[in-house]
Amino acid sequence: MRADGGASGGCADWVRAELDGCPVEPVAVADLSVAGSPRRAGEDEAHVEALAEADGELPPILVHVPSMRVIDGAHRVRAARARGNTHVAARCYRGSEADAFVLSVCLNTAHGLPLTRADRRAAAQRILASHAQWSNRRIAAAAGLAAGTVAALRERSTDEDRQSNKREGRDGRRRPVDAAAGRRLAGKLLAEDPQASLRSIARRAGVSPATVQDVRRRLAAGDDPVPAQRRARERPAAESRAWQVSAEELRQSLEQMKRDPALRFSETGRGLLRWLDRHAGGMGEWAEHARSVPSHSASPVANFARMYAAAWSDLAALLEDDSPVDWEAARC
Repeated sequence: MRADGGASGGCADWVRAELDGCPVEPVAVADLSVAGSPRRAGEDEAHVEALAEADGELPPILVHVPSMRVIDGAHRVRAARARGNTHVAARCYRGSEADAFVLSVCLNTAHGLPLTRADRRAAAQRILASHAQWSNRRIAAAAGLAAGTVAALRERSTDEDRQSNKREGRDGRRRPVDAAAGRRLAGKLLAEDPQASLRSIARRAGVSPATVQDVRRRLAAGDDPVPAQRRARERPAAESRAWQVSAEELRQSLEQMKRDPALRFSETGRGLLRWLDRHAGGMGEWAEHARSVPSHSASPVANFARMYAAAWSDLAALLEDDSPVDWEAARC
């Protein structure tokens, strides 16, 4: 098991840090619990069967030692029971229950049998409650959703009193949710107490001392505390490109799928992997292709892109729907 458990993108660094130093030890299968999984419908029987029939040892599972709950590897535990194994190799995690759940979501989103969209939305809501200080993008990276989707879930949350005016990004740094609002609050506090120190105002407004200094200078000059370019962005901006995943992150996800026994050991699974491999490889070339499009051809190429995007979006909706996919109808 890799140190990051196979997670990709911004989630991988956090997972790597959480799992750093966690030992791999044999644990009794009888002592393990699979309760509290983000996979609300339970394990997939076909996937369990494929793992049970696979040759060789299965990768170590991840276990929350204080509760003996399986964080990642419920299908492997079921497969071990089917094989008659009494013990399995497990990476032992001793963090909090809340962090253990986030790990479970990150890892089950990144590899193996994917979570359904309903599972990922439910997981994001739970993470919003336990990690309200995390940014929308950071929670989106953990749950495998668009940041705009997480923003909408946060907006509807009834737990607003726990929402901080600062959120922690994927890099671990804390930033104001609204920089313009922080500047305006700093201006108000400076007007109320002109002798207050920069650090005192910065701490109360949730901005940096340098920002407070700039606000003070702007107020002294009779200017708005928020620069013109920031004022133009004060209206909430839709995170329209938040869904984007880099080509490299897709490649990492595909490499994880290539190690999935349910795909590796069937002809249809290998065909799917080859098909995804062809399409993932081309994404890194999009920018270069876009630069080479003549101005008079921009509109037709854009129409092709929209058509392909709509087709891929329909495919994603079919895959994320919990009901069986009617592929014949999808082709019509």
